[in-house]
Amino acid sequence: MSEGPRKPPPSHRVPPRSRGEVEHEAERSYVFRQFVLPAQRFIHTEVIGGIALLLAAVVALIWANSPWDEAYFDLFATQLSIDTSIFHIENDLHGWINDGLMTFFFFVVGLEIKREMTRGELAGFQKAMLPVTAALGGMIVPALIYIALNAGGEGERGWGIPVATDIAFALGVLALIGRRIPSQLRVFLLALAIADDIGAITVIAVFYTSDLSIEALLIAGGLLAFIHGMSRAGVRDISVYLLFGAFAWVAMHESGVHATIAGVALGLMTPANPYYSTSMFEDSMDDLFAKYRDAQAREDKQAAQHILGQMEALTEGTESPLERIQRLLLPMTSFIVVPLFALANAGVVITGDSVSNAVSSEVSQGVAFGLLFGKPVGIFLATWLAVRLGIASLPRSMNWWHVLGVGLLGGVGFTVSLFVNELAFDNEILISNGKMGILAGSLIAAIIGYVILVLVTRKPAGSPDTDEQHIGTDPG
Repeated sequence: MSEGPRKPPPSHRVPPRSRGEVEHEAERSYVFRQFVLPAQRFIHTEVIGGIALLLAAVVALIWANSPWDEAYFDLFATQLSIDTSIFHIENDLHGWINDGLMTFFFFVVGLEIKREMTRGELAGFQKAMLPVTAALGGMIVPALIYIALNAGGEGERGWGIPVATDIAFALGVLALIGRRIPSQLRVFLLALAIADDIGAITVIAVFYTSDLSIEALLIAGGLLAFIHGMSRAGVRDISVYLLFGAFAWVAMHESGVHATIAGVALGLMTPANPYYSTSMFEDSMDDLFAKYRDAQAREDKQAAQHILGQMEALTEGTESPLERIQRLLLPMTSFIVVPLFALANAGVVITGDSVSNAVSSEVSQGVAFGLLFGKPVGIFLATWLAVRLGIASLPRSMNWWHVLGVGLLGGVGFTVSLFVNELAFDNEILISNGKMGILAGSLIAAIIGYVILVLVTRKPAGSPDTDEQHIGTDPG
């Protein structure tokens, strides 16, 4: 009996619209058929996104410790400014990447949060309880470990560094294991990481805000409200949103709240529903086709082109703005923005003295232990407690070894942890020690998590050892 066409594995799925566009071009173009289509499948994998991030971090480390180290630090110290009659912003290249370019990353994070909260694993109380509880545990325990080591010290402000999980790295490590991983495990990790992002963004907005300018904050809030009003009114011109979004970013930057929060807010305001339903699309398209044929019969080329434009707008309107923007921006953030951020922030000088200082530093210890021990312990205990109290259930395809493995992958806190590290400290020694802790904790957590999940998934599905640990009634 035929099973029909096989679906690609989750780590190789391409958004249907993107795949359809390229496949259409592939029908008439050898280049698209032989090169673009395979490249598209390659790009839309968690593995390659994680590899791009890892390569950028390795390049930064090698460059910062090479004979050309001065060129590395001089490059990111280059001063750049924007000066208009309304505002003046001056920053070095490192700051522009962290404050400006990373806004696109946090915008995509906002889109992912909106998607998961409206139609994903965070939609609805019962579905959200397990990943949200796990994320809370995975934030509280690392922060407590860090505070226990740094309370009252000069590094106390860095407690937010080990609370974050890097989605790209964590999902990339999980994807390396392949199809043996239960699909519910990947969903659980994704939902946990999204919930973790919500917490990390809240921490950044509330606890890592400099001197607050109420006037600039009110202007930023007013601009965001105006953008939301335009969206509700049905304005679709992307250039208008870009203009007012840029002004909102400037106002947020001047307010003292980190400017990337504007990106998150804009992502959360992006409509998650398409403008046209499938039934409306079918009815309208039938009518437009009839008009198009009539225009062609009359040889009225101008009218035919006008109708084709309506067809194009109608087709685009069947995809929600959230999905459309996300699939267009995700490759840019995965392969340009985040790697550039890693290149600018992962370059720490490694010498005998710096390693010795980091090993003995409470900051490095707090970050590394928070990621390596705090994350898995917090995620595991919070998940166990939620199941024991009956407020959530573990999917039948998952067992407690899976939860422990996911907890360790949650300890890969690279991107957002580096981001918070830069916000937490002004002292270069503390920043360097924080980076050391992030790199060490994330790397070791990723390796141990990978090994555990590989060993656990070697057992055939349905084996007695595995089934004995199944908890809950959700078939996944």
